[in-house]
Amino acid sequence: MLIKSPKSHTLREAHITPETAYVSRRRVLAGLGAGIGSLLLARQSHGLDLLGGKSRQAAPRKPLTFTAHKPAPELILTPEPKVITHNNFYEFGTGKTDPAENSQHLKTEPWTLRVEGEVEKPATVDVWKLMNEIGLEERIYRMRCVEAWSMVIPWVGFELGKFLQRFAPTSRARYVAFETLYDPEQMPGQRNRYVGGGVDYPYVEGLRMDEAMHPLTILSVGLYGKTLPPQNGAPIRLVVPWKYGFKGIKSIVKIKLVERMPPTSWNKLAPQEYGFYANVNPAVDHPRWSQASERFIGPGGLFSVKRQPTLPFNGYGEEVAGLYSGMNLKKFY
Repeated sequence: MLIKSPKSHTLREAHITPETAYVSRRRVLAGLGAGIGSLLLARQSHGLDLLGGKSRQAAPRKPLTFTAHKPAPELILTPEPKVITHNNFYEFGTGKTDPAENSQHLKTEPWTLRVEGEVEKPATVDVWKLMNEIGLEERIYRMRCVEAWSMVIPWVGFELGKFLQRFAPTSRARYVAFETLYDPEQMPGQRNRYVGGGVDYPYVEGLRMDEAMHPLTILSVGLYGKTLPPQNGAPIRLVVPWKYGFKGIKSIVKIKLVERMPPTSWNKLAPQEYGFYANVNPAVDHPRWSQASERFIGPGGLFSVKRQPTLPFNGYGEEVAGLYSGMNLKKFY
């Protein structure tokens, strides 16, 4: 990874992937295992469409060219089939397998991203052209869901902060607001609030400007060396590794720099449960469950899922704790 992992989020020796396994995975990313990866994706993404009664084939994914940086230390990766079949994307249903089963018809090409608001150079960007023009890199990050399960995912993407600089933010830009595609014809959860978990769509999220400009914050266009599948937020999504996963808005169509704190979907729905900041904090429980530990979804079967302590800021405290100096993180959860 480009940014070295400090001592605060290293894992025990038992949690480190052997070097031979790491090298083998890199060869897969180089292309030797592309066929196997495609087969796994197709097998996992076949299934009954719970909303339409149809079996749908997985959308094809494209290999990406990116810079790979070996992290220090290497984390145990969640296997790709689990990453792409255990998801929250309520636009396609509230069950963990619903997104993989119900999103494969999503049309992600062409796709444009509008950047506007407090910028001197507003513009609309072709996301697929951007993938070829901007320097992509792999970031292996912990991902912690507010539901107290976690993964380790090799995202491919680019720093959000460097991207935003292209549009010349003004001095009035204090927050960054994000918006997901709104297309009820393609996203059944948007046309049926029961299926979509009661969320007021389109899904919206936001970050403070210094959070957005932090080098750990990325826009991801891929995982495991290939473009994102629809259920993981194709073709472009946000990844902020020290925050709960619901901050990672998927299938983004608009970014707007604003002066005031923007509304966010889960905070609007249940403000007593989901705050604007959503920093991973084991000392602040969700009103309905503890956040002190998490179930890590790694290699192996159902009974191999490990429960482990939750780390403050998801293990990225040395890098990001300074952003919140002097703040009461129990009040600003």
